[in-house]
Amino acid sequence: MKKKAAFFFFLILALVALDQWIKIYIKLNYPLGEVRRFADWFIIHFTENPGMAFGMEWGGRAGKIALSVFRLLASIVGIVYLRYIIIKNFPVTYVFSLSLILAGTIGNILDSVFYGVLFTESTEWSVAGWAGPNPGYAGWLEGHVVDMFYFPIISGYYPSWVPFVGGQEFLFFRFIFNLADACISVGVFLLILFQKNNSEKKPGAEQKKDYSVNHNISS
Repeated sequence: MKKKAAFFFFLILALVALDQWIKIYIKLNYPLGEVRRFADWFIIHFTENPGMAFGMEWGGRAGKIALSVFRLLASIVGIVYLRYIIIKNFPVTYVFSLSLILAGTIGNILDSVFYGVLFTESTEWSVAGWAGPNPGYAGWLEGHVVDMFYFPIISGYYPSWVPFVGGQEFLFFRFIFNLADACISVGVFLLILFQKNNSEKKPGAEQKKDYSVNHNISS
C-alpha cells in the first residue's frame, strides 16, 4: 500500500515539476504573444490566462482572488481524498485519473498563487524576469496562468450544407493550453472511459459478495 501511495504522489510531483519547468522557461524566454512554429501542427504560442478556463474572467480582482483560494482549497481536499482512496484500495484506473486531475489543478494554482509576486510583467516587447526584491506584476493569488501549446492538427472548412456554420473555417484543436490543462483533460477523459469499471469495483464489493455467499451456506 505504501509503495502504491508513493508511486501516485511521485507521479503528481513529477507532472507538477515538469509543468512548472515549462512555464518558467516560457515566461523567462518568450515575450507575450511570441509564436514559434516547430511543425504545422505543433506551435508554441505564449499567452497568459488571467481568469478561468479559456481565458474567461469573473468578478474582477476580488473574483480572481476568490477563484485562487477555491483552487487552493480544492487542491488540499484533493490530496486528502487521494490518500483516502489509495488506503481504501479503489481501482487503479480511478486513482490514476484523479492523480492526473490533481496534478493539473496544483500546476495551475501555483501560477495563480505565486507568479504575480515572483515575476515581472510579460509584454509584447519585453521578456519577464525574476522580480527579486522588487514588486512583481501582481499580488499574491493574482498571478496569470501561463499557456503555450497550440496544436491546430486539422484545419479546413465546414461543408456549405451544415446548419449555422456552413462555409466557415474549421480548426481542431484551436485552444492554447499547458501541461496542467492536458493532465486535467486526460484525467477527466479516463474517468469517463473507465466509469463502468470504476463503479463495478467499489471497495468492499468483494467482501459484501463473500458475506452473502457465507450467509446462504450457513442458512
